[in-house]
Amino acid sequence: MRKRPTSWWAVATIATTIMIATSCGGNNEKPAATAVVDYAQVATPDFDSDSAYHYAAEQLGMGFRVPGTKAHRQCSDWLEHTLRQWCDTVTVQEFSATLWNGNRVPGRNIIASLSPEKNNRVVLAAHWDSRMYADHDPDSNNWRKPIPGANDGASGVAVLMEMARTMSKQRPNVGIDFVLFDVEDQGIPEWANDYRDDTWCLGSQYWSRHPHRLFYAANYGILLDMVGTSHARFTKEQVSMRYAPGIMNKLWQAAAALGYGQMFVNEQTDPILDDHLYVNQLANIPMVDIVQNSPECSFYPYWHTVKDDQEAIDKNTMRAVARVVMAVIYQQ
Repeated sequence: MRKRPTSWWAVATIATTIMIATSCGGNNEKPAATAVVDYAQVATPDFDSDSAYHYAAEQLGMGFRVPGTKAHRQCSDWLEHTLRQWCDTVTVQEFSATLWNGNRVPGRNIIASLSPEKNNRVVLAAHWDSRMYADHDPDSNNWRKPIPGANDGASGVAVLMEMARTMSKQRPNVGIDFVLFDVEDQGIPEWANDYRDDTWCLGSQYWSRHPHRLFYAANYGILLDMVGTSHARFTKEQVSMRYAPGIMNKLWQAAAALGYGQMFVNEQTDPILDDHLYVNQLANIPMVDIVQNSPECSFYPYWHTVKDDQEAIDKNTMRAVARVVMAVIYQQ
């Protein structure tokens, strides 16, 4: 995924877009009534971190999930089959995407739903493709090689899969749509000496314009991205705070109550170009991004490198993220 813009011009572009959207009646989340919630006492399903770790390993074991490859299709079929075991409905949304270089690739968004009959719904999302270029690798010989995509992709998917399994046994009061976006991480590489925002997040752009159900709506959404690294650090990024400050503040309050205050840092940081931007702007669903934010490097040390492998995954971090998200959902 193309996360943090590489120039102040790009930051200003995203921030200006947000300001225009909100000033023209965009999807600002309505302020929620203030209420004191003891998130530590909210009854949530058990989250098996070993199971989540296994789901991440399964994805990596299939190879590089680059759109148009055999491994990509194999992983898609596995995700669909596995989610059908727990969810009431699974929709595979097929589309064709044009990459930054003009190449066309097949895309598959996967939407698995719990309690599809409920009108009040929550979107839980991640991207499942892995990047075809290790363009941030310290070794330039690796810049045109694909990345394993363990933390950047597989970790968020693994968390959602284990959440789908355990939440199917103890249903919340709202319907849940687990949305796995495809062709998120194939944006223009650093070595191309060019940059265009819209070359990233192609699956979420498509879904936001063409939802899997006619007139689909959700109360809010939570995007998980790079949620598996050890010594994780999540901050309140600016796009999330502009569109969905209420749900973001609830997540951070839940994290503090559950003892994860050092992981969910109460700090507002620069906007990030990620799937949530398009869900907010195009689908009109307030969505926040829980995403790794390391101040000393780009997101985390192995971001878009060949070392983003299984060793980068920490099962305790994945469990912490899931517990925080479920505490907010189940307190409703």
